[in-house]
Amino acid sequence: QVRLVESWGGSVQAGGSLRLSCAASGSTSHSTYMAWFRQTPGKEREGVASIDSFGSRSDAASVKGRVIITKDNALNTLYLQMNSLKPEDTAVYYCAADRINWLLNWRYNSWGQGTQVTVSS
Repeated sequence: QVRLVESWGGSVQAGGSLRLSCAASGSTSHSTYMAWFRQTPGKEREGVASIDSFGSRSDAASVKGRVIITKDNALNTLYLQMNSLKPEDTAVYYCAADRINWLLNWRYNSWGQGTQVTVSS
């Protein structure tokens, strides 16, 4: 497995931007495929965006056109640039990684501790 640590969540007004980071350490083969998920109390964890080692991306319909997922393979760090944020984007955002390409499915076997994103209207 791989250890994942998210950072740079925070509070922002609607229409603003945030860039989340996720530093991966450990076996790089277990972070070939990475993704961002989010969860609010009482709701299931929702896939936001995923990326593979070739840079191929998948975005959820709810955020399409507003987020960009990137990965620095040299630093083994995953990023999520979020623009035009809406109050409904408020959630705890989690980074996930695996050797299997789960895309936006929750079955990744490595997860970070999460970082809170709050968007106020």
